[in-house]
Amino acid sequence: MDFAQIIVNGLALGALYACLGVGFSLVWGVLNVINMLHGSFIVLGGYLAYFMWSYLGIHPLFALPLVGALMFALGYGLQYTLINKIVHAPVLTTLTLTFGLDMILYNLMTVYFSATPRRIRLDMGSFEFMGVFMPADRLVGVALAFLLTGLLFYVMRSSKIGRAIVAVRMDTVAAQLMGIRINNIYAITFGIGAMMAGLAGVIFVMVFPTTTSVAGVYLGKAFIVCVVGGLGSVPGALVGGLVLGIVESLSAHYFGPQNAPIVGFLLLLFLLLVKPTGLVGVKGYE
Repeated sequence: MDFAQIIVNGLALGALYACLGVGFSLVWGVLNVINMLHGSFIVLGGYLAYFMWSYLGIHPLFALPLVGALMFALGYGLQYTLINKIVHAPVLTTLTLTFGLDMILYNLMTVYFSATPRRIRLDMGSFEFMGVFMPADRLVGVALAFLLTGLLFYVMRSSKIGRAIVAVRMDTVAAQLMGIRINNIYAITFGIGAMMAGLAGVIFVMVFPTTTSVAGVYLGKAFIVCVVGGLGSVPGALVGGLVLGIVESLSAHYFGPQNAPIVGFLLLLFLLLVKPTGLVGVKGYE
């Protein structure tokens, strides 16, 4: 395979990984909650888009805002009613709670939706430029991944909600003294994380088959993206996703596709040893 094709494949995969990991990174960085639900949220978003497409005839691009709103409401409700009650407990406690919630959601999806792989096939053809080949549905997925990640970056930098989230991340006590309702910001942050996971699921179901058995794989990718790029920042997730995508693409070519995930986790271990803040992370969030 041509080297340019490998790099382009890696960048395309990396853009999808960035969209997959940005919500996980935001929740971990702001709330100090390792959200074990994240992989199942991605699968749920993909299922919602698939069923809207199959039974209601809603195109996945038009399903994006509907899925985003539903996932935000689910994430906001879970954080406000359950996780907020123990959000200041040791991280192992919140991890255990989200793990239990993940088991409930995972099994509900398996029972009611079955584990049959599902994919939305748009049959959009493919593009070729200077010998580099790219399926059109993957190209649309990459464009959406960059667009959604860019929109989240804009919201975090330019909106009152974004500035409040950053303020809470930097100093919770000072933010509370300034009149920011901490529990509400926690719920909004978790809601945004769930929304980004659901939207990533919509993109993934247009590119790859989706089933409940891949929830753990998606969660593992999100972990690596956070560690490589750095916690709590949109640029960190983007860098982490692109690096992971290129590393996996090169590994799949030289060592075989079955070994690419192993190389990805070796990259995670290497970064934890030499730069625990991640490539563009901030000290204190390792």
